[in-house]
Amino acid sequence: MTMTAVAPWTAAAFEEFLANRQEPVWLTERRRQAFATYQKLLKQPLDPEEFKRLDLRALRPEKYSLITTEQAATLSTLMADRAEFGGTVSHIDGRSVVSQLRPEYAALGVVFGSWETVLATRPEILQALERAVPADSDRFSAWHAAFCTGGTVLYVPRNVELSAPLYSLIGLSAENAADLSHTLVVLEEGASATLLEETCSDSATAAGLHVGAVELLLAPGSQLRYVQLQNWNDKVWHIAHQSGRVARDASLQWTVAGLGSRFAHIHQAIHLDGRGASAEVNGVTFATERQVISYYTQQDHHAPDTRSDLLYKDVLRDRARVVWRGMIKVDKDAQKTDGYQRNDALLMSADARSDLIPGLEIEADDVRCTHGATAGRVDEEQLFYCMCRGLSRSEAMHMIVEGFFQRIYDRIPVELVRETLSQAVQKKLGLGD
Repeated sequence: MTMTAVAPWTAAAFEEFLANRQEPVWLTERRRQAFATYQKLLKQPLDPEEFKRLDLRALRPEKYSLITTEQAATLSTLMADRAEFGGTVSHIDGRSVVSQLRPEYAALGVVFGSWETVLATRPEILQALERAVPADSDRFSAWHAAFCTGGTVLYVPRNVELSAPLYSLIGLSAENAADLSHTLVVLEEGASATLLEETCSDSATAAGLHVGAVELLLAPGSQLRYVQLQNWNDKVWHIAHQSGRVARDASLQWTVAGLGSRFAHIHQAIHLDGRGASAEVNGVTFATERQVISYYTQQDHHAPDTRSDLLYKDVLRDRARVVWRGMIKVDKDAQKTDGYQRNDALLMSADARSDLIPGLEIEADDVRCTHGATAGRVDEEQLFYCMCRGLSRSEAMHMIVEGFFQRIYDRIPVELVRETLSQAVQKKLGLGD
């Protein structure tokens, strides 16, 4: 198969990109504004608070291109074949390959499909773009907004509750393929849904680039469970802005898992916009070899009587590195805020490194906000104790790591996610299939 690709990221490439797309004027104009912002931000340094601990010199954007021919791929995923889903959307190299939804859900007015399908049938839903991730956040968000291709859109009407989880897959197949997909979730008042999303590579050796965005928009009284399991191969650069806006009395449970990639940096923000809004964030990271996995998390309280609870657990082995910079921000009017953040790292080798930095910015005077971070080596006495009782060293290590992650597992109500994470940990440790 002959593969063609768009010349990467120049003004000429951008015009060619627009010429090959049939999109409404408002979206084309939005792209043009984003590209102008991208060109401007390329000349400016990145925020040192977010990026000073990260080395991006090895990232060569010109190596990666948007793929314009369909690729045949059989992706091996962690979740796709393990449960019955209410709907499935899959993308490979930025192109939609599967899009389906249970008829009974569609009859209720639920929209779940690819970016292109929703743009053709319900373009008004996409007008919500950039409500949570503005294009001018930094050069990566602008780059994404200008060249975004593919992605998953979920819209749930007022008071509709989806009992079965939905599944979204983002895959890379071609060598040096770039994916700039976008996930948009819009829940109307009183709606409820669960979306499980996974990223993975078709090949263990194909280099790739993902510059993505996730926007979760929750209206008053709605409930969303969102899971993203990042499992790229170790040749992929993964950079994304992910943000949720939670209105009055709405509830967001957000689980992230960082397993793959060569380099990953996630800017994750939660905005609690209405009285009584709440968010729980769970994070599981397992980094090996020379992986670098980084998170910049924000819990922004904009209204009174809001609650946020973030708990990350990181395991590092070999020469891997995890960076986490967390911040709870409380506006002046956000009285009675209850905010919590914690990140714990377990180091399995002397050369692994974790940089964990929590922070608080509080303008209100009637709040309860706490934070913490810990890092430590695996206790050799614990290993010795387990091995004295007949376990091999690898089995003992698995038991310790599983115990370390258990608190996260206990916070996740979806059994499929708990089982998938547990099996992924075993594979990282070299156990199981």
